[in-house]
Amino acid sequence: MTYLKTLAAALALVATPLVAQDFSAGSNAKSWNLYAEVPATFEAEVVDILCNVAGDCANQCAEGRQLGLLRSADNVLVYPNKNSQSSFNGAASDLLPYCGKMVDVDGLLIEDEEIPGATNIYLVQTIKEAGDADWAKANKWTKVWAAKHPDAKGKGPWFRRDPRVNAIIADSGHLGLGLSPEEAYEITR
Repeated sequence: MTYLKTLAAALALVATPLVAQDFSAGSNAKSWNLYAEVPATFEAEVVDILCNVAGDCANQCAEGRQLGLLRSADNVLVYPNKNSQSSFNGAASDLLPYCGKMVDVDGLLIEDEEIPGATNIYLVQTIKEAGDADWAKANKWTKVWAAKHPDAKGKGPWFRRDPRVNAIIADSGHLGLGLSPEEAYEITR
């Protein structure tokens, strides 16, 4: 009978869903009031996602590659889709100098196991190399963009001045339907 009780207890442990680890202790992240956001700070290795997931390592850590955070506590790959800037810019520019290194990050983790794709999404607000005392704001994206597009001066958000965006709009219109269909809606350029 003891064997059956032990077996039942072991099966109950296996059948019990794992509870997500709490990474909020010590976090100074500021809320964005996003669905399922929780403050989270943790140590991770900055990795090239294509190399880590698909084995495509030829251009590992090159500019333009998507970078991820391989969390030390549980070996989970976290996808940092945003930096601390308000215009929902990506985090790759902020992570690139740390590629292949251990870092501490602080930000917001989107976690909802019930919704496909709403798990392990991260919004990096601050970052530092593991062991360093000083945190750096994750806000480099627009500076990197401006350096790549020095002729795109003017007022307004970057995407209104981006030559790539403007070329696509000139060719396909704002809605991607072509210029003729948009004439009926009097869309201004």
